[in-house]
Amino acid sequence: MSKSVERVARAAAMAGLSIEIRRMGESTRTAEEAACQCGCDVDQIVKSLVFAGKESGHLYLFLVSGSHMLDPNKAAGLAGEELERADPRKVREETGFAIGGVSPLGHPETVRRFADETLLRFDRVWAAAGAHDAVFAAAPDALIEAARAQVADIVV
Repeated sequence: MSKSVERVARAAAMAGLSIEIRRMGESTRTAEEAACQCGCDVDQIVKSLVFAGKESGHLYLFLVSGSHMLDPNKAAGLAGEELERADPRKVREETGFAIGGVSPLGHPETVRRFADETLLRFDRVWAAAGAHDAVFAAAPDALIEAARAQVADIVV
């Protein structure tokens, strides 16, 4: 198991979230690919989007339902500053995750986290587990709590 996947498993256990990480064998980098691999609706995929503050450079993690788009104005309002897509190298250096495998779990305390309230409509959602083909399922409320994310209206 890769270091990133192991970190997700440890973070889940430390948060009291029981998960089974599955290596799908094929890419789950996009919400559409993940939904096909997981056999679920694309809305049940949790996209982990990382943005950086334009002024501060601080990273922000937004957990968004698969078919939704993050509203940049709502996101900036929550962050308290304008945001831009985080540089993939910075994401890797600061979170330990590569784009396409960013998990909602296992982030350093410095990364503020927000979750799309529409995720709570489902009994189960699927999220990345630290690698391009690794996923896990969880109840959305339990996942959001384990991720220590603030639930908000963050989508268009």
